Amino acid sequence: MSTDELNVEELLSQLNAALAWEMRAEVMYSHFGAYVKGIHRLHLKPYFEGEAAESIVHGKTVREQIVKLGGKATTRRDDTEIVHTTDYKVMLRESFQTETVAAATYKKILELPGIDSELFDALEQISFEEERSIEELSQLLD
Repeated sequence: MSTDELNVEELLSQLNAALAWEMRAEVMYSHFGAYVKGIHRLHLKPYFEGEAAESIVHGKTVREQIVKLGGKATTRRDDTEIVHTTDYKVMLRESFQTETVAAATYKKILELPGIDSELFDALEQISFEEERSIEELSQLLD
């Protein structure tokens, strides 16, 4: 196989890792939206709910690409612990770490050789959204 040929099994493995991470993010953000307290709830509850919704959309996109490639999409979220807290600073730090892992995951997939343009475009859009989330969270953490 040439270096430009698609390794479908590797791609499916990476896509399933991204899907599992998106499912974890959806649960984490929903959890944080429910537990954020005090004056910060006014702004952070809708923020976390929006991020949860974005994770659902990202997961749907990735899942559809897995099916398109003939793969079996995971139904299990990544098992990285979701911190139970009411401390908004901890929530924001956890969110930053989650988005950083997600961005790195998509970057790694986009670097795989032989990905078709439709898949590349879909994942590149998700990658851009992950990078925007990192930037927003870095501003919130200052």
